[in-house]
Amino acid sequence: MMRAVTIENGVGPSSALRITKVPVPAIEAPTHDDSLLVKVKAFALNRMDLMQREGKYPVPPGASNILGVEFSGEVVDVGTNVHVHRVGDPVMGLCSGGTYAEYVRVPACLTLRKVDELSWEQAASIPEAFLTALQALQLLNEQQPGDHVLVHAGASGVGLAAIQLARFLGAEKVYVTAGTAEKIEVCKSLGATDGFNYKETDWYEALMQATEKRGVDVILDFIGASYFEKNLKSLRRDGRLSLQALMGGAELPQGTNLGRMLTHRLRVTGSTLRSRSMDYQAKLVEQFVQCGALAALARGADGSTGPDRLQTVLHRIYDWNDIRAAHDEMAANKNIGKIVANVV
Repeated sequence: MMRAVTIENGVGPSSALRITKVPVPAIEAPTHDDSLLVKVKAFALNRMDLMQREGKYPVPPGASNILGVEFSGEVVDVGTNVHVHRVGDPVMGLCSGGTYAEYVRVPACLTLRKVDELSWEQAASIPEAFLTALQALQLLNEQQPGDHVLVHAGASGVGLAAIQLARFLGAEKVYVTAGTAEKIEVCKSLGATDGFNYKETDWYEALMQATEKRGVDVILDFIGASYFEKNLKSLRRDGRLSLQALMGGAELPQGTNLGRMLTHRLRVTGSTLRSRSMDYQAKLVEQFVQCGALAALARGADGSTGPDRLQTVLHRIYDWNDIRAAHDEMAANKNIGKIVANVV
């Protein structure tokens, strides 16, 4: 048996979170021959965890009902088909669920060896944010060198990763929206050209002024319906918009004008990384290494900046016994960057 964070009655508010005893995941079953069993050192929170806890985010078929999709830890067992990792290896990775626990079973192809420069907490905060950002920029939006990019929710974990990756991949300018001046300043410190406080100004008007009414080539959006029409108006000809979440609703307001999609040849895509196939996610992990992002994160782990460096931003590190408070902090949108929990 192992300890894990569970939800009393299966769904509920943060007060329903409990640390209880559950069986340790097994890897000897034939379908898990390509898996690792990892002793978790740290895991990171994501907004999907809150939605899953509330019963608003269905767990993918076959996934653990335990919350959590990213982690760092030490390999304690390997499947018979695994030849890349060995017992004792420090790893970080992505999975479809189960990281709020002492042990997690994860496909070996979705893990990376943790480099020494990264702490356990830094490593746990990287996979979901940076892989989601990489998917949005390169696979969905096909970002090109010289593009101008707009990132909504710029101070979120994915937002801060996207700002840096967009620059790393050759974007000329990166704009952001965020809810406080402090969040915008953090975004600028990591490479954002300018930022717009959506609580104090019309971000669309501010963007048009900043770009001399030219708009941007690429938009990463987590808001959805309430931003959709302004997003279309913000895109240049042949612009690309990707939807990663629907925090502002899923139903478009009556009267929304889609004509600009035709006249400006706009492309809109949507995707959640968790729902993608194992093969797709594995290739994304490979691409993350091949594009140099992992090496750049290792170089930036000490807080140093430069064109060859990336940083993961840790808002706060919790003891996992305080998981309720961690969920409440994320729900209040107080975080700038990632919230991480240590398994102790």
